[in-house]
Amino acid sequence: MYYVNQEQIERRLGAIPEISAGLRQAAESWDGGLVFGLVQERALHLAIEVVTDVGSYLIDGFIMRDASSYEDILDIIHEEKVMTSEVHSVLIELVRLRKPLVQEYYDWPRHTLHPLSLVLADILEQFATNVRNYLKQEL
Repeated sequence: MYYVNQEQIERRLGAIPEISAGLRQAAESWDGGLVFGLVQERALHLAIEVVTDVGSYLIDGFIMRDASSYEDILDIIHEEKVMTSEVHSVLIELVRLRKPLVQEYYDWPRHTLHPLSLVLADILEQFATNVRNYLKQEL
């Protein structure tokens, strides 16, 4: 029997509506200014943390193979049919932003609207639905 920490998964998925709202508002009101640039930057960073945290909980709980990188976390849960290929491809692009956002933040182009900001809100919501459906099916 698996022990899947559903409470912690749900806490992280519960952050998605606010992250999505921030991304939508930044994209819709984009003016190239600092405030929306910082909103976008933080929302992208939080989105990365949500999907990798949830992925790690799923991998640990369902005793899937060990991940070797952030991309691998997403590849593993995609292989296990947690999410659709469309969601997976966008989220792979997202996690590739982790190093620039977290380690090379001084070079982040915060006055430019990142293309993922236009589509990520919907993808995050699909991810949450995919994960919840997977948990219902498997547990």
